[in-house]
Amino acid sequence: MKKLAIGVDIGGINTAFGLVDENGDLYAESVVSTKKYPHVDDYPAYVEDLCQAMHALADSLSFEYELTGIGIGAPNANFHKGTVESPANLWKFREGDPNPDESRRLFPLAEDIRNCFGGVKVLVTNDANAATIGEMIYGNAKGMRDFVMITLGTGLGSGFVSNGEMIYGHDGFAGEFGHIIVERNGRECGCGRRGCLETYVSATGIKRTAFELMATMTAPSKLRDIAFADFDASMISAAAEQGDPVALEAFRYTGEMLGRALADVVTVTSPEAIFLFGGLSKAGKLIFEPTQWYMEENMLFVFKNKVKLLPSGIQGKNAAILGASALIWQQENK
Repeated sequence: MKKLAIGVDIGGINTAFGLVDENGDLYAESVVSTKKYPHVDDYPAYVEDLCQAMHALADSLSFEYELTGIGIGAPNANFHKGTVESPANLWKFREGDPNPDESRRLFPLAEDIRNCFGGVKVLVTNDANAATIGEMIYGNAKGMRDFVMITLGTGLGSGFVSNGEMIYGHDGFAGEFGHIIVERNGRECGCGRRGCLETYVSATGIKRTAFELMATMTAPSKLRDIAFADFDASMISAAAEQGDPVALEAFRYTGEMLGRALADVVTVTSPEAIFLFGGLSKAGKLIFEPTQWYMEENMLFVFKNKVKLLPSGIQGKNAAILGASALIWQQENK
């Protein structure tokens, strides 16, 4: 009988999920709203809605199969405990909540979903780790035992694989590369600190860079006509493709910050390859070329010209679902 896993990607707006086989073929997919359940006390209703929708999807297939497990990618997910802990954009306290105690924002997601599905295996990890495992099972990291995944979206996520295993650390939260400090007293970060890498290298970061450059450069740029609220990173890519000097400098600077940081991380993990995934990586050579140059320029001599910088092999709209389902196949194959 065919074996399938459900991959679930919990985002701030929607939760996408689908039935996936071991080859990465997607048989059915669906979505429920996450933003409909914004508060701590909405969490039980969210779980009920998600379980009903997953059961409906599972029942929609016309052939018999075995459900091997459910893999979930979510913000602030703890692989060891199966929990989602104090997520920044999910299940917050209502205004005026009489007991805004953060310990109430520890959600036993794996256990709750397992109970809905009669005890089937449920694994959770953060979304960047899910993408990393997806790369290892379905993508360009097949057969690699040491690599780094960098996800460049609204923020900067990352996953580290050493000797064929994800590095989770003793508490389940290892690999927060986006929150290494690259500029002391630098840009304010959503984490509460200043100068984190993701404030420079992300869709949000390159937007901030472009506005800083427009204040300090006199070069003409079509970006000057766009209001901050209407501005997004894809506009910088489009302008750079047309030779816009501000946009080109924004990419060069972003690549410099990322390349320097990657040179440092190579000295710790000595990966075979580093993969770039997500929105900003789709800018192609605009981000890859400066990143590669500054990475090599700052690399310790024993590592020079040894580490490949590569695009993800699972880039696409179902990547998050594939990545989450890969959690199950990785465990099955051990």
